[in-house]
Amino acid sequence: MEKQYNTAYIFAITLVATLGGLLFGYDTAVISGAEKSIEAFLIKPLGLGEFAHGATVSSALIGCIIGGAFSGFISNRAGRKNSLLIAAILFFVSALGSGYPEILFFEKGVPDMGLLYMFNFYRIIGGIGVGLASAVCPMYIGEIAPAGIRGRLVSFNQFAIIFGMLVVYFVNWGIARGQSIEWINDTGWRYMFASEAIPAGIFGILILFVPETPRYLALVNQEERAMTVLTKIIGNKEKAQNILTEIKETVIETTIEKTKARIFSYGKTVIIIGILLSVFQQFVGINVALYYAPRIFESMGAEKDASMMQTIIMGSINVIFTVIAIMTVDKWGRKPLLITGSIGMAIGMFAISILAFNNTISIATLVFIIIYTASFMMSWGPICWVLIAEIFPNKIRGQAVAIAVAGQWMANYLISSTYPPMMTYSGGMTYGIYGLMAVLSAIFVWKMVPETKGKSLEEMEKLWRKEN
Repeated sequence: MEKQYNTAYIFAITLVATLGGLLFGYDTAVISGAEKSIEAFLIKPLGLGEFAHGATVSSALIGCIIGGAFSGFISNRAGRKNSLLIAAILFFVSALGSGYPEILFFEKGVPDMGLLYMFNFYRIIGGIGVGLASAVCPMYIGEIAPAGIRGRLVSFNQFAIIFGMLVVYFVNWGIARGQSIEWINDTGWRYMFASEAIPAGIFGILILFVPETPRYLALVNQEERAMTVLTKIIGNKEKAQNILTEIKETVIETTIEKTKARIFSYGKTVIIIGILLSVFQQFVGINVALYYAPRIFESMGAEKDASMMQTIIMGSINVIFTVIAIMTVDKWGRKPLLITGSIGMAIGMFAISILAFNNTISIATLVFIIIYTASFMMSWGPICWVLIAEIFPNKIRGQAVAIAVAGQWMANYLISSTYPPMMTYSGGMTYGIYGLMAVLSAIFVWKMVPETKGKSLEEMEKLWRKEN
């Protein structure tokens, strides 16, 4: 059988692009090991309460909203590749600034409101990088990958996100292991944030060596370059020409300037589905488990080092179940995995809710947290990003992905920042709400989301054209 595409080349490109996902996970999860130190170093000395604590832990999400909202504009103007380079620079600046927010303006180790604002500023800078990477990484991979392996390759981005979280769990544990609480609260948290500069620098260098996507090149009328990239990906010039012709048919009469006014040119349904996919991915409460994992485990009676280790165990399980999603997404399809995951998440969260109402904090809580997160990682974690990369037509993809991703980060901020005060009111109610969202997410997928398995991006465009 004739080889259909240049697998080694495609996987090499994907590996570089997914470093953006790794940094996405690293940046969002680094706070899990440092949030109690930030509370001790900045929040409590200033006499601030749970709302300020929740807002500070979640401040990077403000940047995520900004980065997600402007990702369409940036990726259309600068290109997918250069957008990833910009994200790498933002990650690097944020890593050093968050670790040492006193740079240039403040005395080291002296907490005041100005320092708190500066810390949040650097976290927001990193958040902008996360928002940009979260939109552009799956878009880049989706536009590079052939239809037959696109789901698997875009799912690698989620694997990289979860792997980045696991890496930073190990980094945080390694930094905190054997150290006093005083040292961690004074110095250790700085090392946690600053460590991100290493993968950010590597990502920035490697992204220089990957090509721009052929679909973006076709959008900006660089057909010769698009043909070169397609030929290298497909390994067959005739097939590459056929694909380029199909791409051109979907973008004919369209320029980047015209696209801005055509966001609803395929109807509102596809935009609504994209937004709801993003919102449900967050409303099920996953980032509460990720951001506050050590605190949750400490509430079950675990010591500092043990809670960090339990976080590593949870992160390892997350990686395993993300691999399951990667292996099955192009075989089973997107919808079956999403619905199965929603059911598993509902079971986990409702069980945790019942335990919380009964004040029963035990090993059973850890088991149900693992059931919940494993269900998410084999479904909504990777598959949401796959669908966001797939469902939007070529002509509106940049803008539509930006809207969906901005909606996702708004939902993330709402859930993450309200968790501490909601838990103060009622833990059982809080987890029960997340369980209800999991049930609603299953109904939404069943009723509204189309199956995209095996369809080219151009075939998805024809689907929305028929429905409009």
